[in-house]
Amino acid sequence: MLEEKIRNIKNQIVKSIERVKNSKELSDLKARSIGRKSDFNKIMKDLKNLSIEDRRNIGKLANVAKSEIVKIFEKAAREIKTKSFDHEAEKIDVTVPGNKIKRGHLHLITQTQNEVEDIFALMGFEIAEGLEIETDFYNFDSLNIPKDHPSRDMMDTFRIKNKEDILLRTHVSATQVRYMEKNNPPFRVIMPGRVFRNEATDVSHEHTFYQMDGMMAGEDVSASNYYSIIDEFLKRFFGKDIKTRMRPSFFPFTEPSFEIDFQCLICKGKGCSVCSGTGWIEIIPGGMINQHVFVSAGYPRNKYQGFAFDIGITRLAMMKHKIDDIRLFQSGDLRFIKQF
Repeated sequence: MLEEKIRNIKNQIVKSIERVKNSKELSDLKARSIGRKSDFNKIMKDLKNLSIEDRRNIGKLANVAKSEIVKIFEKAAREIKTKSFDHEAEKIDVTVPGNKIKRGHLHLITQTQNEVEDIFALMGFEIAEGLEIETDFYNFDSLNIPKDHPSRDMMDTFRIKNKEDILLRTHVSATQVRYMEKNNPPFRVIMPGRVFRNEATDVSHEHTFYQMDGMMAGEDVSASNYYSIIDEFLKRFFGKDIKTRMRPSFFPFTEPSFEIDFQCLICKGKGCSVCSGTGWIEIIPGGMINQHVFVSAGYPRNKYQGFAFDIGITRLAMMKHKIDDIRLFQSGDLRFIKQF
Protein backbone atom coordinates (compact mmCIF):
# COMPACT_ATOMS: atom_id res chain seq x y z
CA MET A 1 0.00 0.00 0.00
CA LEU A 2 2.70 2.52 1.02
CA GLU A 3 4.92 1.47 -1.89
CA GLU A 4 2.12 2.32 -4.34
CA LYS A 5 1.40 5.61 -2.57
CA ILE A 6 5.04 6.66 -2.85
CA ARG A 7 5.07 5.83 -6.57
CA ASN A 8 1.83 7.79 -7.13
CA ILE A 9 3.23 10.86 -5.34
CA LYS A 10 6.33 10.70 -7.50
CA ASN A 11 4.27 10.41 -10.71
CA GLN A 12 2.02 13.29 -9.69
CA ILE A 13 5.04 15.51 -9.01
CA VAL A 14 6.51 14.73 -12.43
CA LYS A 15 3.20 15.66 -14.12
CA SER A 16 2.86 18.84 -12.03
CA ILE A 17 6.39 19.97 -12.91
CA GLU A 18 5.51 19.77 -16.62
CA ARG A 19 2.86 22.44 -16.05
CA VAL A 20 5.11 24.84 -14.09
CA LYS A 21 5.86 28.14 -15.90
CA ASN A 22 8.33 29.96 -13.66
CA SER A 23 10.69 29.63 -10.71
CA LYS A 24 8.13 30.75 -8.13
CA GLU A 25 5.60 28.12 -9.19
CA LEU A 26 8.34 25.51 -9.06
CA SER A 27 9.38 26.60 -5.56
CA ASP A 28 5.79 26.45 -4.32
CA LEU A 29 5.30 23.00 -5.87
CA LYS A 30 8.46 21.69 -4.22
CA ALA A 31 7.25 22.88 -0.81
CA ARG A 32 3.88 21.14 -1.30
CA SER A 33 5.48 17.95 -2.62
CA ILE A 34 8.35 17.20 -0.26
CA GLY A 35 8.17 20.03 2.25
CA ARG A 36 7.55 19.75 5.98
CA LYS A 37 3.74 19.58 5.60
CA SER A 38 3.67 17.42 2.46
CA ASP A 39 2.10 13.94 2.12
CA PHE A 40 5.54 12.54 1.33
CA ASN A 41 6.97 13.88 4.58
CA LYS A 42 4.00 12.41 6.47
CA ILE A 43 4.90 8.96 5.10
CA MET A 44 8.45 9.39 6.36
CA LYS A 45 7.18 10.31 9.83
CA ASP A 46 4.86 7.28 9.97
CA LEU A 47 7.69 4.82 9.34
CA LYS A 48 8.17 4.50 13.09
CA ASN A 49 4.79 2.76 13.33
CA LEU A 50 5.80 -0.05 10.94
CA SER A 51 7.48 -3.31 11.72
CA ILE A 52 11.24 -3.42 11.53
CA GLU A 53 11.23 -5.23 8.20
CA ASP A 54 8.59 -2.97 6.63
CA ARG A 55 10.33 0.09 8.04
CA ARG A 56 13.56 -1.02 6.35
CA ASN A 57 11.92 -1.73 2.95
CA ILE A 58 9.57 1.28 2.86
CA GLY A 59 12.26 3.61 4.22
CA LYS A 60 14.69 2.53 1.51
CA LEU A 61 12.05 3.04 -1.20
CA ALA A 62 11.05 6.45 0.21
CA ASN A 63 14.65 7.69 0.35
CA VAL A 64 15.33 6.61 -3.22
CA ALA A 65 12.08 8.26 -4.38
CA LYS A 66 12.90 11.50 -2.54
CA SER A 67 16.39 11.58 -4.04
CA GLU A 68 14.90 11.16 -7.53
CA ILE A 69 12.29 13.83 -6.88
CA VAL A 70 14.96 16.30 -5.74
CA LYS A 71 16.93 15.65 -8.92
CA ILE A 72 13.79 16.18 -11.00
CA PHE A 73 13.21 19.56 -9.31
CA GLU A 74 16.85 20.58 -9.87
CA LYS A 75 16.62 19.67 -13.56
CA ALA A 76 13.36 21.61 -13.89
CA ALA A 77 14.94 24.65 -12.21
CA ARG A 78 17.83 24.63 -14.70
CA GLU A 79 15.46 24.36 -17.65
CA ILE A 80 13.31 27.25 -16.40
CA LYS A 81 16.39 29.41 -15.91
CA THR A 82 17.64 28.63 -19.42
CA LYS A 83 14.27 29.36 -21.00
CA SER A 84 13.84 32.65 -19.10
CA PHE A 85 17.30 33.98 -20.09
CA ASP A 86 17.01 36.55 -22.85
CA HIS A 87 20.33 36.34 -24.65
CA GLU A 88 19.76 39.57 -26.58
CA ALA A 89 18.68 41.54 -23.54
CA GLU A 90 21.47 40.17 -21.36
CA LYS A 91 24.20 40.45 -23.97
CA ILE A 92 27.11 42.64 -22.86
CA ASP A 93 29.11 44.75 -25.26
CA VAL A 94 32.50 44.99 -23.59
CA THR A 95 33.57 47.77 -25.99
CA VAL A 96 30.94 50.22 -24.68
CA PRO A 97 32.47 52.82 -22.29
CA GLY A 98 31.32 52.40 -18.71
CA ASN A 99 29.33 54.98 -16.77
CA LYS A 100 31.55 57.54 -15.06
CA ILE A 101 31.60 57.08 -11.31
CA LYS A 102 30.85 60.29 -9.44
CA ARG A 103 33.64 61.06 -7.03
CA GLY A 104 34.35 63.90 -4.67
CA HIS A 105 37.48 66.03 -5.00
CA LEU A 106 39.54 68.49 -3.04
CA HIS A 107 38.19 72.00 -2.66
CA LEU A 108 39.92 74.61 -4.82
CA ILE A 109 41.44 76.25 -1.74
CA THR A 110 43.01 72.93 -0.70
CA GLN A 111 44.24 72.32 -4.24
CA THR A 112 45.84 75.78 -4.30
CA GLN A 113 47.43 75.33 -0.87
CA ASN A 114 48.88 71.96 -1.91
CA GLU A 115 50.33 73.52 -5.05
CA VAL A 116 51.91 76.39 -3.12
CA GLU A 117 53.36 73.97 -0.56
CA ASP A 118 54.87 71.84 -3.33
CA ILE A 119 56.58 74.83 -4.93
CA PHE A 120 58.16 76.00 -1.68
CA ALA A 121 59.11 72.44 -0.70
CA LEU A 122 61.13 72.24 -3.93
CA MET A 123 62.91 75.42 -2.84
CA GLY A 124 63.94 73.86 0.47
CA PHE A 125 61.15 75.08 2.76
CA GLU A 126 59.63 72.90 5.46
CA ILE A 127 55.98 73.13 6.52
CA ALA A 128 54.78 74.04 10.02
CA GLU A 129 51.28 74.43 11.42
CA GLY A 130 49.96 76.73 14.11
CA LEU A 131 46.82 77.28 16.18
CA GLU A 132 43.62 78.90 14.95
CA ILE A 133 42.76 79.98 18.51
CA GLU A 134 45.62 82.15 19.71
CA THR A 135 46.69 84.46 22.52
CA ASP A 136 47.32 88.19 22.37
CA PHE A 137 51.02 87.54 22.83
CA TYR A 138 51.58 85.39 19.74
CA ASN A 139 49.04 87.18 17.55
CA PHE A 140 50.10 90.75 18.48
CA ASP A 141 52.72 91.36 21.18
CA SER A 142 55.41 89.02 19.84
CA LEU A 143 55.04 90.61 16.40
CA ASN A 144 55.71 94.14 17.67
CA ILE A 145 52.07 95.20 17.34
CA PRO A 146 51.39 97.73 20.12
CA LYS A 147 48.18 97.90 22.11
CA ASP A 148 46.88 100.88 20.13
CA HIS A 149 47.49 99.34 16.69
CA PRO A 150 44.35 99.39 14.43
CA SER A 151 44.39 95.58 14.07
CA ARG A 152 43.64 95.38 17.81
CA ASP A 153 40.31 97.09 17.25
CA MET A 154 37.35 94.94 18.33
CA MET A 155 35.86 95.42 14.86
CA ASP A 156 38.85 93.57 13.33
CA THR A 157 39.31 90.69 15.74
CA PHE A 158 37.07 87.87 16.91
CA ARG A 159 37.67 87.39 20.63
CA ILE A 160 36.53 84.63 22.96
CA LYS A 161 33.80 85.84 25.31
CA ASN A 162 35.00 86.49 28.89
CA LYS A 163 38.59 85.72 27.81
CA GLU A 164 39.90 88.93 26.32
CA ASP A 165 43.43 87.58 25.80
CA ILE A 166 42.14 84.65 23.68
CA LEU A 167 41.15 85.24 20.06
CA LEU A 168 40.80 83.74 16.60
CA ARG A 169 44.08 84.50 14.87
CA THR A 170 43.91 87.39 12.43
CA HIS A 171 46.98 86.25 10.47
CA VAL A 172 49.15 83.13 10.17
CA SER A 173 52.07 85.29 11.34
CA ALA A 174 50.94 84.28 14.84
CA THR A 175 52.78 81.00 14.18
CA GLN A 176 56.16 82.66 13.58
CA VAL A 177 57.36 83.03 17.17
CA ARG A 178 55.87 79.66 18.15
CA TYR A 179 58.05 78.07 15.48
CA MET A 180 61.17 80.04 16.40
CA GLU A 181 60.83 79.11 20.08
CA LYS A 182 61.48 75.48 19.10
CA ASN A 183 63.91 75.97 16.19
CA ASN A 184 67.14 77.88 15.68
CA PRO A 185 68.38 79.48 12.43
CA PRO A 186 69.22 78.76 9.73
CA PHE A 187 65.77 77.68 8.59
CA ARG A 188 63.27 78.02 5.78
CA VAL A 189 59.66 77.41 6.71
CA ILE A 190 56.13 78.06 5.44
CA MET A 191 53.05 78.11 7.66
CA PRO A 192 49.67 77.63 5.93
CA GLY A 193 46.32 78.05 7.63
CA ARG A 194 42.93 79.64 8.06
CA VAL A 195 42.54 83.13 9.53
CA PHE A 196 39.63 85.24 10.72
CA ARG A 197 38.77 88.93 10.49
CA ASN A 198 35.74 90.60 12.02
CA GLU A 199 34.90 92.74 9.00
CA ALA A 200 32.19 93.29 6.41
CA THR A 201 32.29 90.98 3.41
CA ASP A 202 32.27 91.97 -0.24
CA VAL A 203 33.65 90.62 -3.52
CA SER A 204 37.25 90.90 -2.29
CA HIS A 205 36.91 90.57 1.51
CA GLU A 206 35.79 87.67 3.70
CA HIS A 207 35.60 87.10 7.45
CA THR A 208 37.35 83.71 6.97
CA PHE A 209 40.10 83.11 4.44
CA TYR A 210 43.40 81.29 3.94
CA GLN A 211 46.97 82.50 4.12
CA MET A 212 50.48 81.11 4.07
CA ASP A 213 53.30 82.79 5.94
CA GLY A 214 56.92 82.08 5.14
CA MET A 215 60.22 82.80 6.87
CA MET A 216 63.87 82.40 6.07
CA ALA A 217 66.46 83.28 8.70
CA GLY A 218 70.18 82.92 9.23
CA GLU A 219 73.25 85.10 9.62
CA ASP A 220 73.50 86.41 6.05
CA VAL A 221 69.93 86.51 4.66
CA SER A 222 69.18 89.68 2.68
CA ALA A 223 66.31 91.49 0.98
CA SER A 224 67.61 90.26 -2.38
CA ASN A 225 67.00 86.69 -1.19
CA TYR A 226 63.44 87.72 -0.36
CA TYR A 227 62.80 89.21 -3.78
CA SER A 228 64.34 86.35 -5.76
CA ILE A 229 62.39 83.65 -3.88
CA ILE A 230 59.06 85.45 -4.23
CA ASP A 231 59.72 86.18 -7.90
CA GLU A 232 60.56 82.51 -8.55
CA PHE A 233 57.47 81.37 -6.66
CA LEU A 234 55.10 83.57 -8.68
CA LYS A 235 56.60 82.36 -11.96
CA ARG A 236 56.19 78.72 -10.97
CA PHE A 237 52.69 79.16 -9.60
CA PHE A 238 51.25 80.99 -12.60
CA GLY A 239 53.42 79.14 -15.10
CA LYS A 240 54.42 82.34 -16.89
CA ASP A 241 56.10 85.68 -16.41
CA ILE A 242 53.76 88.12 -14.73
CA LYS A 243 54.13 91.83 -14.18
CA THR A 244 55.01 92.63 -10.58
CA ARG A 245 56.06 95.62 -8.57
CA MET A 246 57.74 95.94 -5.20
CA ARG A 247 57.09 99.03 -3.15
CA PRO A 248 57.92 100.24 0.35
CA SER A 249 55.35 99.58 3.01
CA PHE A 250 55.03 99.28 6.78
CA PHE A 251 54.36 96.31 9.04
CA PRO A 252 55.26 96.24 12.73
CA PHE A 253 56.93 92.85 12.42
CA THR A 254 59.28 93.72 9.50
CA GLU A 255 61.84 96.48 8.97
CA PRO A 256 62.27 97.44 6.19
CA SER A 257 58.88 96.34 4.88
CA PHE A 258 57.79 95.71 1.31
CA GLU A 259 54.60 95.05 -0.57
CA ILE A 260 54.73 92.93 -3.70
CA ASP A 261 51.83 93.53 -6.06
CA PHE A 262 51.15 91.95 -9.41
CA GLN A 263 49.01 93.03 -12.28
CA CYS A 264 45.42 91.82 -11.92
CA LEU A 265 44.99 88.77 -14.12
CA ILE A 266 41.22 89.16 -14.27
CA CYS A 267 41.15 92.59 -15.88
CA LYS A 268 44.80 92.56 -17.10
CA GLY A 269 45.49 95.86 -15.39
CA LYS A 270 42.45 97.73 -16.71
CA GLY A 271 40.68 97.88 -13.34
CA CYS A 272 37.85 95.75 -11.93
CA SER A 273 36.00 95.06 -8.68
CA VAL A 274 38.60 92.51 -7.54
CA CYS A 275 41.52 94.95 -7.79
CA SER A 276 39.34 97.89 -6.67
CA GLY A 277 39.84 99.55 -10.03
CA THR A 278 43.62 99.94 -9.61
CA GLY A 279 44.71 97.16 -11.96
CA TRP A 280 47.01 95.79 -9.22
CA ILE A 281 46.55 93.15 -6.54
CA GLU A 282 48.33 93.32 -3.19
CA ILE A 283 49.44 89.72 -2.90
CA ILE A 284 52.59 89.33 -0.79
CA PRO A 285 53.36 91.74 2.04
CA GLY A 286 56.60 91.15 3.92
CA GLY A 287 60.12 92.34 4.56
CA MET A 288 63.10 91.81 6.80
CA ILE A 289 62.10 90.39 10.19
CA ASN A 290 62.04 93.02 12.93
CA GLN A 291 64.58 92.25 15.66
CA HIS A 292 61.75 92.55 18.21
CA VAL A 293 60.30 89.32 16.76
CA PHE A 294 63.64 87.52 17.14
CA VAL A 295 63.89 88.72 20.75
CA SER A 296 60.31 87.59 21.46
CA ALA A 297 61.37 84.11 20.35
CA GLY A 298 64.35 84.15 22.72
CA TYR A 299 67.11 84.93 20.18
CA PRO A 300 69.88 87.43 20.95
CA ARG A 301 69.21 90.81 19.36
CA ASN A 302 71.04 91.40 16.05
CA LYS A 303 72.55 87.91 15.90
CA TYR A 304 70.27 86.74 13.09
CA GLN A 305 68.52 88.35 10.19
CA GLY A 306 65.91 87.08 7.79
CA PHE A 307 62.73 87.85 5.95
CA ALA A 308 59.07 86.98 6.39
CA PHE A 309 56.18 87.18 3.96
CA ASP A 310 52.48 86.48 3.80
CA ILE A 311 50.71 84.95 0.81
CA GLY A 312 46.95 85.11 0.37
CA ILE A 313 46.09 81.59 -0.79
CA THR A 314 42.48 82.57 -1.46
CA ARG A 315 43.57 85.49 -3.63
CA LEU A 316 46.04 83.33 -5.53
CA ALA A 317 43.20 80.96 -6.39
CA MET A 318 41.05 83.89 -7.51
CA MET A 319 43.77 85.21 -9.80
CA LYS A 320 44.75 81.88 -11.30
CA HIS A 321 41.18 80.79 -12.03
CA LYS A 322 39.74 84.26 -12.73
CA ILE A 323 37.19 84.18 -9.90
CA ASP A 324 35.72 87.62 -9.26
CA ASP A 325 33.99 87.06 -5.89
CA ILE A 326 35.84 85.70 -2.85
CA ARG A 327 32.56 84.76 -1.18
CA LEU A 328 32.03 81.93 -3.66
CA PHE A 329 34.70 79.77 -1.99
CA GLN A 330 32.68 79.23 1.18
CA SER A 331 29.21 79.57 -0.30
CA GLY A 332 28.66 75.79 -0.43
CA ASP A 333 27.34 76.18 -3.97
CA LEU A 334 28.12 72.89 -5.74
CA ARG A 335 27.83 74.56 -9.14
CA PHE A 336 30.92 76.55 -8.23
CA ILE A 337 32.82 73.79 -6.44
CA LYS A 338 32.39 71.20 -9.21
CA GLN A 339 34.14 73.44 -11.75
CA PHE A 340 37.56 72.82 -10.22
